[in-house]
Amino acid sequence: MTDVERLYAEHQAGVFRYLRRIVGGLDAARDLTQEVFLRVSRAGVPESSETGRRAWVFKIARNLAINHVRDGRRRVTHELVDPAVPGTQELSIALARAIDALPPLDRDVFLLREAAGLSYEEIAAACELHIGAVRTRLHEARQQLRSMLGRSLDPRAQRGVRTLPAGPRDRDD
Repeated sequence: MTDVERLYAEHQAGVFRYLRRIVGGLDAARDLTQEVFLRVSRAGVPESSETGRRAWVFKIARNLAINHVRDGRRRVTHELVDPAVPGTQELSIALARAIDALPPLDRDVFLLREAAGLSYEEIAAACELHIGAVRTRLHEARQQLRSMLGRSLDPRAQRGVRTLPAGPRDRDD
């Protein structure tokens, strides 16, 4: 097995998951995933650690996604929705919208960690950041998602009902 074939076997699924969330569609994600590994095969695999090679593959994927979005080819879709499971439909739509609302770099850092499973070091290399910046951006993205999802999924907040913290008499002791 060549280095390119090994990289494809090991990282194709993660690259596809990452690109699917960034570009908003299955067909575009498949095309871009194919393009990532075409570029990997043309460039030749760098002499690096496994972490370095993985980060390099995802840096190619990220750059292709940035170009795709910048060129206006991104379609926002909510293909995460599974109509066979109606209880998750609202959550899937809310999650997709919340992730889409993140600042682009925070979204990339979040998706590289959560969708692709990259380490902080790999994310830092792929996004050309320091590890501390990766930690900060990931923390901020998670906080923003908690805030956005809390509002969008709380039916009382949607109806304008204010909730107060439990007082001493409201707790089960």
